[in-house]
Amino acid sequence: MDIRSTTVSVPLEAPLRHANGCHWGRFVRTIVEVEADNGLIGLGEMGGGGESAEAVFRAMKQYLLGHDPARIEEMRFRIANPTASLYNNRTQVLAALEFACLDILGQAWGVPVSEILGGRLRDRVPFASYCFFRYANAAGEGEVRTIEQVAANARALKKKHGFTSHKMKAGVFPLDYELEAFRALAAEFPGDGVRFDPNAVWSVEEAIRFGQGIEDLRNDYLEDPTYGLNGMRRVREKVRMPLATNTVVVNFEQLAANALDTAVDVILLDTTFWGGIRACVKAAGVCETFQLGVAVHSSGELGIQLATMLHLGAVIPNLSFAADAHYHHLTDDIIDGGLMRYEDGMIRVPTGPGLGVKLNRDKLREYHEHYRRLGGYPYDQDPLRPGWAPIIPNDRWADPRDDRRPRVPD
Repeated sequence: MDIRSTTVSVPLEAPLRHANGCHWGRFVRTIVEVEADNGLIGLGEMGGGGESAEAVFRAMKQYLLGHDPARIEEMRFRIANPTASLYNNRTQVLAALEFACLDILGQAWGVPVSEILGGRLRDRVPFASYCFFRYANAAGEGEVRTIEQVAANARALKKKHGFTSHKMKAGVFPLDYELEAFRALAAEFPGDGVRFDPNAVWSVEEAIRFGQGIEDLRNDYLEDPTYGLNGMRRVREKVRMPLATNTVVVNFEQLAANALDTAVDVILLDTTFWGGIRACVKAAGVCETFQLGVAVHSSGELGIQLATMLHLGAVIPNLSFAADAHYHHLTDDIIDGGLMRYEDGMIRVPTGPGLGVKLNRDKLREYHEHYRRLGGYPYDQDPLRPGWAPIIPNDRWADPRDDRRPRVPD
């Protein structure tokens, strides 16, 4: 048995701005390979990378040498049991290894992962557009800053990929400006669902004011307008639309607290944040029991993690909303065949054994070298907001009239 990890850096069409900073023109990810004694290689993926991340996976060999890949629940307790994980924070490491083990099992048994998880209920998973404020890329293209650019970008995404639900990521500019921009986006697609996510950087009072200002729209939900279960509960009392989260319900303890005293209506399940696909299926079952909505969250995936999101979306009966994906902002991928294709806003669930995707080793080498050349980037730093932190309330929002062009690395 062997465990290998490789950090890659894959370019984006343009740098993506968000409430806490900016994705500087690329996603940095760790690609994990687990090789079993029978020669089968399972694939996993995790956000971030570098020597520290790769060292963690090297260290996992002492825990897993000789371990049966089918004993995934035992693996969970070996490396990320509930008490030890308070100190080692291995949830995302566990997820990457679970992906790889499921991939090995599917290959060994000749079935897709979705069949191992109970069988698919749908062959295609719908996705929402993911609209960001963006900096221009190195070629001077791709900026999204003005309200006109917000609407034009959303139109282009719908034309290219066929989305019928549209998500706007924000928390970059003052609340009233983003309210105007979101209403302009919604006006472009009167028959489509819309959703808004400021990454929990507003006070409760600001969140209520924004939510009441969009109650007439066809909202899928309002995602993380403020932080904390109690803050979300207070907003939910005053705003007439579902609230969603991927920040304050990301484990089973928080899910139980939300079921006992509801603050959030829609749980965004992330195959990495929850510790794997199986944990998300389990959480979806709890949500079904308590009649909570479910969607699939995106944490900046390449094709391996996207495959896990597709298998998850295929098997849960209560997938209430289109999934999120950053995927269409990428310029390339590290899997054979390149980027997966959207069809009418949906992506087909892979049908090959295991996860149904294979590494393109030429691309893996190319984007590993890209990482070695550029290194990581300070995720929580925005080139035009030096020293920015989402203090609440905050009077240091970016100025939408600022048309400077920062030097953002490729």
